[in-house]
Amino acid sequence: MDFQKLCSFETFTQIWDHYGYGGNLDEVTEQEFKRIKGTTYLDHAATTMYPESLIRDYFQDISRNVYGNPHSHNPSGRLTHDTVERVRYRVLQHFNVTPEEYSVIFTSGCTAALKLVAESFPWRPKTEEGKGSLFCYLTDSHTSVVGIRGLTSGRGVVTLPVFPQEVENKAKAAAQGEDVVCQVAHLFCYPAQSNFSGLKYPLSHVKGMQARHLYPACEHPGRWYVLLDAASHVSCSPLNLRDCPADFIPISFYKMFGFPTGLGALLVHRNAAGMLRKSYFGGGTAAAYLSGEDYYVPALNISDRFEDGTVSFLDIIAVNHGFDALNRITGGIHNIQQHTFGLARYTYILLSSLCHGNGRPVAQMYTEGQFESPSTQGAILNFNLMDSHGQIIGYSRVDRMASLYNIHVRTGCFCNTGACQSFLRISSQQMRRNLQAGHVCGDNIDLVDGQPTGSVRVSFGYMSTFKDCQKFLHFVAECFVEKPVTVDQERLERLKTGTAAPECPYHDHPVKISNGKTYETDGRKEPNEASMRGLQNRESNSNAARTLSNIYIYPIKSCGAYEVHDWPLGPLGLLYDRGWMVVNENSVCLSQKREQRLCLIHPQVHLPSNKLLLQASGMDTIAVPLEINSQTHTSDQVCQSKVCGDRVETVDCGDEAASWLSDFLGQPCRLIRLSPDFTRQMKRRKEGICITITLLQNA
Repeated sequence: MDFQKLCSFETFTQIWDHYGYGGNLDEVTEQEFKRIKGTTYLDHAATTMYPESLIRDYFQDISRNVYGNPHSHNPSGRLTHDTVERVRYRVLQHFNVTPEEYSVIFTSGCTAALKLVAESFPWRPKTEEGKGSLFCYLTDSHTSVVGIRGLTSGRGVVTLPVFPQEVENKAKAAAQGEDVVCQVAHLFCYPAQSNFSGLKYPLSHVKGMQARHLYPACEHPGRWYVLLDAASHVSCSPLNLRDCPADFIPISFYKMFGFPTGLGALLVHRNAAGMLRKSYFGGGTAAAYLSGEDYYVPALNISDRFEDGTVSFLDIIAVNHGFDALNRITGGIHNIQQHTFGLARYTYILLSSLCHGNGRPVAQMYTEGQFESPSTQGAILNFNLMDSHGQIIGYSRVDRMASLYNIHVRTGCFCNTGACQSFLRISSQQMRRNLQAGHVCGDNIDLVDGQPTGSVRVSFGYMSTFKDCQKFLHFVAECFVEKPVTVDQERLERLKTGTAAPECPYHDHPVKISNGKTYETDGRKEPNEASMRGLQNRESNSNAARTLSNIYIYPIKSCGAYEVHDWPLGPLGLLYDRGWMVVNENSVCLSQKREQRLCLIHPQVHLPSNKLLLQASGMDTIAVPLEINSQTHTSDQVCQSKVCGDRVETVDCGDEAASWLSDFLGQPCRLIRLSPDFTRQMKRRKEGICITITLLQNA
């Protein structure tokens, strides 16, 4: 079947029969999400987008009501207190429980909620008899969960990482009566949904672990508590805590609504609330205390006891409008799950079936299943792209190309080293070697010795549309597929009917060597003779002599090139090359990733007049001095900016240039240049050394 036809809405409806929320989704996105028009936003697992009506209703609310400190008993304080309590109830209602079953403790985010549990859990250090608390977590956990061991190790608590397959494979009946004798508290943490692959772990693990039917609880007597990390899960899926009564559930609201940020919550089951202990007590958390004596009585209500100081009450009020907007636009979280899973399933089927002209697969997918059901898989795809010879294409290259197409994805290991190691087959020894080679979390070193250090993640949100899938698939086909674009029809049909058999990962197949190059085989068609001849020709041509035919300089970072035939050299390269850059109103550097119209600006360096000319279609040409006049140069013009993480000291080029750029780009911005008195120290991580440069080029 033709790839273009596969990228049609008709094909989508053959794969999944749920789309939208009963009305015209395009009209809804036009009304509620005007700011992302033209943007293909596929990073909802990091944060989703907020609708305009949420912000509008929220600002109308805080504009017409007087909200005071909820600790005050005056009318404005009581209004705030009552509104905050209403939001607590709505949070519990969303998870199908009541205030009699759970308490809501507001925090600054999911990570803060996890830290609260870590600091308050009644850990017991290991004794000579071996009786001590265990901190256990699934290896497919977020950094913020694994980081709890930083606290527990200092308290003499044993840490036990658990591989996902061990939970049920090692399950056995626990000895009866042991819990009566041993009341040591243990904590098991696992994600409701992997933020790496979107895999949904069984919610039945909650009761199974509490009842000590599953590993590791079945092998260790004591009282087992379960922390269910729901941050990734609740963004697009319902969670019924009546069915899986976990003891602790941390969440972040920006993953659900997009706004507010910096606000999360810890839901605590009533059976676990009484065992939490805290040392520090802040304002509002005490029933009574004495300043002259060591006397303190905590507040009876658990929310009051653990919310130190005044909560972020205006942000909490915004959550109320978040629930309103979500229900108004979608009709509820169950509809969101059906819609987002359909988009993810369709994209997975097409991407995993896409092939190069020689029949080799384009993508190596990192998933446990085949996207059969929204009960086992969330709206997340994780993968790496491969070239026509089976070599992994580094995720940084994919990310840079996606940015040029205004497609927003996430790359790296996503703060989940355990899943990254498992799917990419990276040993702990190799992880250490990667660090020695200069690779650290969050950088752009995507390949070490040809092996990937991370991957690409695409995730959908409730306002995502079929066009988002379409644009992404067209982008992959256009930029990374050796033509002609082909499709593995057999795989496509199996996946469409939901009968795809589990496959071995591509990296499990034998490695073949050709012309000194290593690539993985996967049982699909071998490279044809024509493609191999093309590879040989390209390699032989790479040794031919080269002639310099054109010289281009880029005076302003990310703007158009200026072609010259001969040009003077400066201390570190071509004179005036990338000496200027455009920044927004917050002095943040603008690149074509953020503002594509920069490429339509054509600067020219006119040496005879000592001027930099700014030109663009429909705009009058203006001139900016090439050199900084020391007599007019004042400290007010000096500002600090960053280029690729390096701090640079720059000088503003004046209001005329700022006005010209702002008019053309349609946003407040200014032209700045590197200060002549400043030397940029660019640290190169791989070598671990600093290089002194005086230009604004990328690191």
